[in-house]
Amino acid sequence: MTDLYQDNKFSARQRAENLLSLMTVKEKVGQLNQRLYGFSIYERNGNEIELTEEFKNEVAKFDGIGVLYGLYRADPWSGKDFESGLTGELAPKAYNMIQRYVIEHSRLGIPMLLSSECPHGHQALNGYLLPVNLSAGATFHPELLKSAYQVCGKQLKDMGVHLALISVLDLLRDPRWGRSEECYSEDPYLSSELAKAAVTGIQVNDIVAVAKHFCAQGEGTGGINASAARIGERELREIHLPAAKACAKAGVKGIMAAYNEIDGIPCHGNKKLLTEILRDEMQFKGVIMADGVAIDRLDIMTGDNVASGALALKAGVDISLWDTGFSKLEEALNRGFIMEEDIDQAVLRVLTLKFELGLFDHPYIEERDSRTDYTYEKYPEALKLARESVVLLKNTNHTLPLNINNLRSIAVIGPNADEIYHQLGDYTPPINHNDGVTVLQGIKDYIQKNNCSVEIKFHKGCGLFEGTEESIREAAKLAETSDCTILVLGGSSSRFGGAHFDSNGAAKISNISDMDCGEGVDSADLRLPGLQNKLAEAVFKAGRSVVTVLIQGRPYSITEVAENSDSILCAFYPGVKGGQAITEILFGKIAPSGHLPVSIPRHGGQIPVYYNYKNSYAGMKYYDIDNTPLYSFGYGLSYTEFIYKNITLECIPFKEEAKHLKKNFYASDIARDNSYRISSYELHSGEIRVNFEISNLGNYDGFSVPQLYIRDLQASTIRRVKELKAFDKVWIPKGETRSSTLYLNEEKLSLWNDKMQFVTEPGEFRLLLTDGCKDIWEGNLFLE
Repeated sequence: MTDLYQDNKFSARQRAENLLSLMTVKEKVGQLNQRLYGFSIYERNGNEIELTEEFKNEVAKFDGIGVLYGLYRADPWSGKDFESGLTGELAPKAYNMIQRYVIEHSRLGIPMLLSSECPHGHQALNGYLLPVNLSAGATFHPELLKSAYQVCGKQLKDMGVHLALISVLDLLRDPRWGRSEECYSEDPYLSSELAKAAVTGIQVNDIVAVAKHFCAQGEGTGGINASAARIGERELREIHLPAAKACAKAGVKGIMAAYNEIDGIPCHGNKKLLTEILRDEMQFKGVIMADGVAIDRLDIMTGDNVASGALALKAGVDISLWDTGFSKLEEALNRGFIMEEDIDQAVLRVLTLKFELGLFDHPYIEERDSRTDYTYEKYPEALKLARESVVLLKNTNHTLPLNINNLRSIAVIGPNADEIYHQLGDYTPPINHNDGVTVLQGIKDYIQKNNCSVEIKFHKGCGLFEGTEESIREAAKLAETSDCTILVLGGSSSRFGGAHFDSNGAAKISNISDMDCGEGVDSADLRLPGLQNKLAEAVFKAGRSVVTVLIQGRPYSITEVAENSDSILCAFYPGVKGGQAITEILFGKIAPSGHLPVSIPRHGGQIPVYYNYKNSYAGMKYYDIDNTPLYSFGYGLSYTEFIYKNITLECIPFKEEAKHLKKNFYASDIARDNSYRISSYELHSGEIRVNFEISNLGNYDGFSVPQLYIRDLQASTIRRVKELKAFDKVWIPKGETRSSTLYLNEEKLSLWNDKMQFVTEPGEFRLLLTDGCKDIWEGNLFLE
């Protein structure tokens, strides 16, 4: 007789419940464990794959495997490359071999889930890679990011991946943190919109997005990775929880807990965070995964590894990652730390997910070579993201775009001018070098394509950390004898320069080679690393016209560079095609449209430098430095000129019983007091729309990025000086006009009050419409 769980006529939940009732405690515990480094469970000999004894012993230990991590991972930590890793037909062949072994050695025939890193594209050989999150944040374009993640999800699906570990929940509040590049922004609203887009895009392909990290990892003490977030619940809710809430509303099926503690409670042992807030308040229905060896780190609090596993399980963690504590859950049960119901609850979630994904009915994938399916030519989303992410910070006397017909020679100088891995970010696999385009290569390709007789001269000048005075002098001579200099500075999260790693894959900072950013690489100094400031000083003195390009994973304090450059382009690790995107902007093929997702400090001593500080103090006010960031969040110039006009406000009801409440406000007469009044009921029953037109009066087609901010002037708690609540990205051909509408609703005007309730309070709000460089319009909204 067939067991109910083997019959696909029943629902996933019913099948999971039936299967759970047939399992032993050992088998249940096995479903919650993800202990293996997947890249270490096979050996490749030419085109043959052999499974290791470690893998076979793990299957025997638990009568199966719940989740396997990182089968396809390739990078210096995993030790896998094109010679030793899985590529072409070998990838699906290995997957099927492993899945078959798990099923055949499981008493009940339970298949495994496969998890894989996808922080900015699949971290696998021939993985489709995107610019890093901070770069995506600079695009202010959620729909484009969604399309890009659809491509990633499709590739993951083809390779048999079920759980995609994607970095979407971290907020960048301290740029000293090495994982700054993994954040979309310092702003909770922009981050939330992009996080939702990434999750929605990747899950279109029936891939489970495991959104990480939950929560407040970007608030670490001193910018140190995994350090304490010394904040209260209000800061947590206002800044760090909105992205998770947006993902939960979007139907995210997985969440990964963060390493850090919040006000003394580690996230992996925080039941209020993982269960009461995430599951009960946000109605998250999916699985919660631990970060690497994080459950064992609870030992510093429990003093007992068995107790640590029990604490994490009772807090809400369902799936482990490389730790020992979760493998001892049967012992925790026997010692009375947990009940079998605690185990069953987590196992039921894991099994239900496996049935929902169809693993019991279709556990294997087609064994074919898909290397040519995901090229950057076939899927230009990565290039589009790079193009829209580059931020023009300065453009004195319209130095940019460069007129190629007026140039006889160009000097390309700097440590990041021709280092492809310096523009890819952390969590990057080896790439086919034919795919990569550096700035130097992009310029050469552009000159050749346009049949120009411009001489391209290149000198590195110095490395990120090493260099000599002689080398700097040689680079300066090159600048002196060239019509224009492109100075390419910045940092790197490249693991390919000889870094060493911890058990969770983080870089060990005592052994850094070519990394000044990335996981485990935190910095006390926000100046450009090494001799780059000396190189820049020499080039500025020698060069006739100097355009600085910054390729970086965090914002640096670049005061001297900003003062002396004729123009500055800022690019947060723009990815495989980043050099092409930057070149197209340098020569005016496209106009820059990126806007800063994070504020750039004048000095590291200004930290925190984020724009949305509390109104109870004057931000960054020191006697010995200007009291503003060098460049603030949302800033970004263009080659063209946008004019805003015909600004109106409307209160539009969306509930049937409130249709008679439609109210129009007209803001065309700016000379009047520009005040608008609305009742709490009207806001509850509808939304406020800010309508306007944008005309492109310049000579280039381009994107305009209108941004709507509020400031709550009357509240029961201290509010922020400014909060982004809506934005748009509008493509406008030169000489044409487009309409745009930004929305405010009850949620956007609500706050966590003095009783920690999320409510809308009566009072006055200041509204500010800006394009990131200048204020367009202001108005006051009175909520009665």
